Amino acid sequence: MYARTIITMQNEIEPERVQVVVVGAGISGLQAARLLRDKYSIKVLEARERVGGRLQNHFFANGDSVDVGGQWVGPGQDRMYRLIGELGSSVWPLYDCGDNLLYLAGKSRRYRGTIPKINPIALADLGIAMARFESMARSLDPAAPWLHKKATYWDAMTLESWLQKNCRTKLARQLFAVGIGAVFAAEPTELSLLHALFYARSGNSLETLLAVTGGAQQDRVHGGTAGLCEAMARELGERVQCNAPVEAVTELPGGSLQVRHRDGVIICNRVIVAVPPNQALRIRFEPELPAWRDKLLQRMPAGSCIKCIARYEKPFWRDSNLSGQVASPEGPVRVTFDNSEQGKASGLLMGFLEGDVARYYSSVSPGERREAVLDSFARYFGETARNPLEYVDKDWSSEGWTRGCYAALFAPGTWTGGGERLREANGPIHWAGTEFAVEWFGYMEGALEAAERVAAEVNTALNGAAGSNNIDTRETLHV
Repeated sequence: MYARTIITMQNEIEPERVQVVVVGAGISGLQAARLLRDKYSIKVLEARERVGGRLQNHFFANGDSVDVGGQWVGPGQDRMYRLIGELGSSVWPLYDCGDNLLYLAGKSRRYRGTIPKINPIALADLGIAMARFESMARSLDPAAPWLHKKATYWDAMTLESWLQKNCRTKLARQLFAVGIGAVFAAEPTELSLLHALFYARSGNSLETLLAVTGGAQQDRVHGGTAGLCEAMARELGERVQCNAPVEAVTELPGGSLQVRHRDGVIICNRVIVAVPPNQALRIRFEPELPAWRDKLLQRMPAGSCIKCIARYEKPFWRDSNLSGQVASPEGPVRVTFDNSEQGKASGLLMGFLEGDVARYYSSVSPGERREAVLDSFARYFGETARNPLEYVDKDWSSEGWTRGCYAALFAPGTWTGGGERLREANGPIHWAGTEFAVEWFGYMEGALEAAERVAAEVNTALNGAAGSNNIDTRETLHV
């Protein structure tokens, strides 16, 4: 079905020839290909046996499906809602009725809204810290956070350092850290303060990123977000090739590029790299990428997350007027949601292991991890939660072509030590993916924004070249 490498009698390789190669069939790479397909010949190369990248469906024995990767969309994510409509899908709201739970010191406390009810001193402390953080984030330009007058100062400290100075009570720091884990899948010690502020500003506000109704967790997609990628791949047809990890990208004497993957060689004019930054480091570039680009990619490790879902006969917690949402600094599951699909009878309870906790439970047996997760569920919702019909978890740090979620983390010094060139093309090599977005960095919406930018860059570059297909077929291949 796909063009393949042919070994000739002269031991030369007959390559496939297209104008644009997209590396990675996640939502960003697929969208970039969709935006360019009507004007240029395209090939999308995906290392996995499936499309979707950090978006993936799991099917339970009864046929119900659930996202074990990215899943939510919310207000302000106009590209995502538009894409969902274009592909004939629809959304439903995450269950957000009844009381949320704060589990603290062995006791559950009911509350409504984003911030739980705690003792007045800690509540005031948390409120002041949140307001201060939001004010700082609003002062940033998300397109250029390094230009802020305090950028160097903010980028020199971790978020943890800032919390120690701005949260006077231990409980306020703990609850702030729970929110940070939920947003970044990381510990406050891992993040530059500037990056945390940028991230919040990129998604409107930290409160938006934490909220359900009216926030980033508002809606789910029928058929799963991976289903969107599958639909996009069907549109692209034979342009998409799975099981084809890219090994090397070589610039040829005439300016074209040779892309070597597991099964063959492609000659093209432009390459769009649409994989997580840590995976881009696995590709050999000849000539080597500029030192600044290589160092920047090295300083963008992924967060650590294990997503866990238990399926029950019904969402039994609703009988007690509970939303299924829990916040707890005690863990190991520190955040839960009711992930049941609208119109389905099953009750799906979802929790996350994040940051240090995810790294620990990544190294234990699946059975031990399952027991620890269900212990948390039972502590929050009673013994019924200990005995699901089915259970699944996804350790994204162990996923071979991902090695972490939700998105790349920026440690101190990254933004001001080269971040201003993050989205810059390296000659004919362009960069897509959510980590290269201005708006909604770390979200599917950001992935689509980055796809639009690189599609415009490639279109400008190829329109400026002579002829409709400017590949020099005389160039010598690097075999």
